[in-house]
Amino acid sequence: MSSKKAKKKNEASSSDGGIGGDSIVADCGRNRSNCGYCKSPTRSSITHGLWTESLTVNDYQALLDRGWRRSGCFLYKPKMHKTCCPSYTIRLKASDFVPSKEQQRVRRRLERFLDGELDVTPKERTESPDVSFSGEVSESVRKPLGSAKRGQDYEVEPVVKDFSEQIDNAAQRCVQSEEFPSNIQIPKASVKKVPSAKRKKLAEGSEEILYTSNIAFQIVAAIKHAQTSEKSEQNNNAEENRLSPETVSEKLLSSMNKLGVFTGFSVKVCKGHINFLSATRGVTSSDREGNSLFATATKSSSNNLHARKRKLEMHLKRSSFDPEEYELYRRYQLRVHNDKPESISEASYKRFLVDTPLIEVPPSGYDGEKKVPPCGLGSFHQQYRVDDRLIAVGVIDILPKCLSSKYLFWDPDFASLSLGNYSALQEIDWVKQNQAHCSSLEYYYLGYYIHSCNKMRYKAAYRPSELLCPLRYQWVPFEVAKPLLDKKPYSILSDLTEVSPSSSSLQASEILVDSTSEVEDMEQKDTDDDDEEMYSSDEDSDSSRNRSDITNILISLNGRRFRYKDIRQIKNLAVRKQLESMLVTYRKVVGVELSEKMVYELR
Repeated sequence: MSSKKAKKKNEASSSDGGIGGDSIVADCGRNRSNCGYCKSPTRSSITHGLWTESLTVNDYQALLDRGWRRSGCFLYKPKMHKTCCPSYTIRLKASDFVPSKEQQRVRRRLERFLDGELDVTPKERTESPDVSFSGEVSESVRKPLGSAKRGQDYEVEPVVKDFSEQIDNAAQRCVQSEEFPSNIQIPKASVKKVPSAKRKKLAEGSEEILYTSNIAFQIVAAIKHAQTSEKSEQNNNAEENRLSPETVSEKLLSSMNKLGVFTGFSVKVCKGHINFLSATRGVTSSDREGNSLFATATKSSSNNLHARKRKLEMHLKRSSFDPEEYELYRRYQLRVHNDKPESISEASYKRFLVDTPLIEVPPSGYDGEKKVPPCGLGSFHQQYRVDDRLIAVGVIDILPKCLSSKYLFWDPDFASLSLGNYSALQEIDWVKQNQAHCSSLEYYYLGYYIHSCNKMRYKAAYRPSELLCPLRYQWVPFEVAKPLLDKKPYSILSDLTEVSPSSSSLQASEILVDSTSEVEDMEQKDTDDDDEEMYSSDEDSDSSRNRSDITNILISLNGRRFRYKDIRQIKNLAVRKQLESMLVTYRKVVGVELSEKMVYELR
């Protein structure tokens, strides 16, 4: 927050006698929208909403623990018994986290990629269609990683890469020596692993064919295309000068022999194919004349020959607009979520992932006390870079009790690295590491868990996790909640167990309400009988207080702040009823404690 903005807030606080704090929000009532999970054709997703201008990290932590989340500066909370896909806040105590075998594999896979043992490439266009869009792409996005061929999405063994490079080098030597025409584009060699079922059928003596390449046929086709397209006298002799696959493969083998002798595999040609065999017998004189041997018998020797280590860097920065991040987000939304190009504007990106109401807390903490991590508290973007190329961005909030994961977008070319899972593991580790700086920082919040949506169930794989009961706001172990959710999407989870309600430290806050939009929504919002029944049975920490008692709610009117009990003499009865109805609903959705620490402004 700028010094000018902070000064303005401090002046406001002093002018009203110190009532209220730094959080400024505006109630926008109940919202209906199309659901992105069940894809219902009707506006079946129903939430409460608050627009925020600024919000303290303590206030937002308290709202999280009542089922709220943020999208940019908009706070929303599902109307659980009404919405189509009930969404439960899910969290994990970082120190208790036990990674599954699959999560361990994700970590090892990325480590192998960084060690140069694994190359990853874009998915086939049929699997993940690319949608073109206008605008320049930065050099960092164009920069390739690895040397595997386009159109694959699987692990490329180092030995396969070695063989391919040896064949490519041999082909270039044949062009330089004029054994191949110089006017053709030599295709890149493709070496494939021979399935174990076919190895014995193709075996020669005690050797088995492990890898093979048909590059000779591709080179012959390229030569034929070049010769038949030429309109010269040389075309008359094209047939007699044309090379066969058998001849091309022999020339390539001879050229590879000149590159040097290695041990580990023997190489032979057969009917135009270049075959790489296991060298399990002694090398004879005929072998020396007709075969080359490649030292790739062990993983370490292959790595020493061609492996290129990569460097992963993670940069944590305050939330701000970055053109490079926006370009990556745009590509992600187009290719992974198939969004329309016109829907991914710079303005919509800023509203969703850059704008934040959270007031920054510097690393020095509160009054110099050691209560915050070295980065401070607030909204951040965690960049993941490999060799300086941006491959993923995690949008997170760091709060007094937790790291709250908001969104992750990544380079679609590297989907096989499971960057979503990897980033979650990194964020859990971050919480563990920073507990030494902030003892209250214990939890990792994964957003909403939606049991009725299969693609959202992955969050429960981070164990042991807890779900927030939508009625009593108590945390319930997932294993306890699951049987209830298996029966119906909306359940009062705390009915099955005794759980201690979560406590949170709250700062005073102020709330500015858009009274026009609130009045328009109130008639529909508070006529639900089941709403009244639901909240009247609430057994959380507010149950000892009368829920219709709104006298202590803070109101801001004409720049001044009051308790509602101090301004109850409203002459217009209809206006008073509308206002009181609004305040009752507001108190229900944010809780008694927050409603009395925040300010509800009438404009």
